[in-house]
Amino acid sequence: MLVLGSAGTGTALGPASMERTDVPGLATEGDGRWDYPTLSLPALPAGSPRPFSDGNPAEVHHADLRKLLLPAPAGATADKKLTGGWVPTGQFLAEFRKDKRDGLSQLLKDSALRHIAARGWTMPDGTVSRTYLLQFNSAGFAGALRDDLYVGVSAGIPLVGTDVMELDESWNAADKVPGVTPYVFDEKAPFGGEHVRQAYSVAGDTLALVIHTRKGKEEAARIPFQQSLILRNQLLG
Repeated sequence: MLVLGSAGTGTALGPASMERTDVPGLATEGDGRWDYPTLSLPALPAGSPRPFSDGNPAEVHHADLRKLLLPAPAGATADKKLTGGWVPTGQFLAEFRKDKRDGLSQLLKDSALRHIAARGWTMPDGTVSRTYLLQFNSAGFAGALRDDLYVGVSAGIPLVGTDVMELDESWNAADKVPGVTPYVFDEKAPFGGEHVRQAYSVAGDTLALVIHTRKGKEEAARIPFQQSLILRNQLLG
C-alpha cells in the first residue's frame, strides 16, 4: 500500500486503504509542494512478485523501470535528454566531476549494471530536477555500488559543481518506505552559483539518484525536493 507523506512530516495525505494501483500525487497546498499528476504502479508480468515479497530473494523489480520514474509535475519544462527512457552510462557519468568519471565507469562495469532510466525537468522558479534509476542483477550489486560510492555519512563521489555536501538533518525518518534506504544530502553555504540537493535511495536491485539544483542566490527548496524523494521511494517500495 502506498501512503503519501507530506515532505518532512510523515503526515499521510492519502487514504490508507487506497489501492496501490490508484494513488493520487501530492497537490500543491501553498507550502511549495509540486502538483504531480495521479501516480500509479505499473502492472507486473504474470506471476512476477513484488521486489520485497518472500518469493523474491534477489529483490528484483520486475516492472519496467521506466514506468517507475515520477512524471513531471504541473508547470514543468521537460529535459530533452532525460525523457523517461533509457539513457547511456555516459549521461549518468556526466553528473559527476570529470576527474572521478573513469573510476565510476569502472565501478559500474564491475557491478553488473543492466540499464539506466532517467527523467528531468525545469520548474518555473528555475529549479532543475533530475532522477536516475540504475538497475542491477540483484540487491547485492546495488548495495555494493552504494558502498563503493562511499555513500552513507558522506554524499560519495562528488557531483559537478558541488562543494560541501552534508547529511540533511531535516529529513524525517518517519517518511521511510519499507525496503528502501535513502541517504539525503544538502549543499552548505557558500555554494557558489548553484545550490544542490541530492539523495541516493537503495531499493533492492535498484539504486536511485535524485538531484535538485537552482542557480543564483536562492536555494533549491527543501519541501519539493523531499516531496519528490518520498514519492520516488514509494514507487520503488
